[in-house]
Amino acid sequence: MLQAHQLAIGYPQRRVAEGIDLAVGRGEVLCLLGPNGAGKTTLFKTLLGLIPALDGTVEIDGKPVASLSRQALARTVAYVPQAQVMEFAYTVLDLVLMGRTAHLGPFAAPSMADYNRAHAALDELDILDLADREANRISGGQRQLCLIARALAQDAPLLVMDEPTASLDLGNRFLVLDRVRALRERGFGVVFSTHDPDQARELATRVAVIADGRLAAYGTPGETLTGPTLSAVYGVPVIVERTESGRYVVGPLRT
Repeated sequence: MLQAHQLAIGYPQRRVAEGIDLAVGRGEVLCLLGPNGAGKTTLFKTLLGLIPALDGTVEIDGKPVASLSRQALARTVAYVPQAQVMEFAYTVLDLVLMGRTAHLGPFAAPSMADYNRAHAALDELDILDLADREANRISGGQRQLCLIARALAQDAPLLVMDEPTASLDLGNRFLVLDRVRALRERGFGVVFSTHDPDQARELATRVAVIADGRLAAYGTPGETLTGPTLSAVYGVPVIVERTESGRYVVGPLRT
């Protein structure tokens, strides 16, 4: 569904990273890891055509992303940014309804089916009770869930999620990860970034690690989420251990 080849990302005066090759297909989850400032958000914006690539190519369903209209792109890819305060006092329902814009004609108003889809997305994340609240008067974690609901209402087969669990409490973090797992099983493609290698190991079919201006590792979780790789990328000694239950966890290497 989405493929990048020899991609260089950044801005006219600053190249952030280069030589990036990655892909995600239907029923796959690509997890992006890297230290703060490595370029994860810049990569997402480049994959979505929000900023131009400095070099290389990005294709969605075999077509250059730059050749797609905004509506065609929105019907294919839904973006979940990091939660932030919004300029206008939209209600939560209005915010989620924006995900239906790609399916509306010019000047068309949302139909009852669009409202039903928005309500269903809110209900799927257990926040239907927030529908009439102002999106700027709820917590940052609740606002993050609203942005995920907007992406679900968009009904795009590919979701790009920028640290979707960063501001969530434990229960809602598990809820979102469960939804990502369900989307994968339903044949959606998902790209999401996280600072938690354990999340990547649990959900990802492939992992991309960006550090020092390059793709430091790319492959299956078993190939990429190793103690030496994570220690080199994050600059702290860590160890990957297997618990009695069979799960792998990352912890500090203590001497």
